[in-house]
Amino acid sequence: MMRPRLVLVHGTRFDSRQWAGYAEAIPEAEIVAVDLPGHGTRAGAEFTTDAAVGVVAEAADVEGPVIVAGHSLGGYVATTYAQRRPARVDALVLIGAMADPKRHPVLRRTYTGFARALGMVGAERMARGSNLVMRGLGAAPDDLPDSAGYAALPAAWAATMASADPAQLAALDCPVYLVAGSLDQLRIDTRHYAAACRDPHIRLIPGATHFAPTTHRDQVAGILREAVSAGVVAYERPST
Repeated sequence: MMRPRLVLVHGTRFDSRQWAGYAEAIPEAEIVAVDLPGHGTRAGAEFTTDAAVGVVAEAADVEGPVIVAGHSLGGYVATTYAQRRPARVDALVLIGAMADPKRHPVLRRTYTGFARALGMVGAERMARGSNLVMRGLGAAPDDLPDSAGYAALPAAWAATMASADPAQLAALDCPVYLVAGSLDQLRIDTRHYAAACRDPHIRLIPGATHFAPTTHRDQVAGILREAVSAGVVAYERPST
């Protein structure tokens, strides 16, 4: 059997470089880190849910086990992809993507307000200010996003607010890993997401914030390795 493919989907403002070092940490899987529309190599492209799901679909269209993992924005995109193509996902990993905007008006206003502020101050200035905050939360300078990702943020968050719903997971037979730092604000509805899954696995990273994939790489890589193993088992399970 071919090596399982692990598709990694970055978070808001970041790009595929967010996953630097993960291929070496997870040698048993073929790692494919994608750039969502408006980010990285796709800077300038319009972000829509359909376009973002299409990027994941292209990366996941292979024979053999496929594990899809996404952080923040990438987790919500991965959820929508899995909902639309459940037969193509053998394990799903959501990292800091377990908040349902419909349940939290304050959270929704916070994120939409940030997007409005971006329109007033510009992507370059917003990147400088927000990156200082991320450095304070433990992100290394090389891990900080550039202004292109900030420019895509309003459309990306609007799409997320419109689609995010734990009910999207109800049709999945595969293992679903719900991962977050203990200090991550977007783990607020983890229990609701777990209740929507047939095979949920909650993994909490002590002391980590929303930026666990960049500040706690070893712990996140360990969970991804676990998910890869579970995805292989699910792929090899006889159909009923």
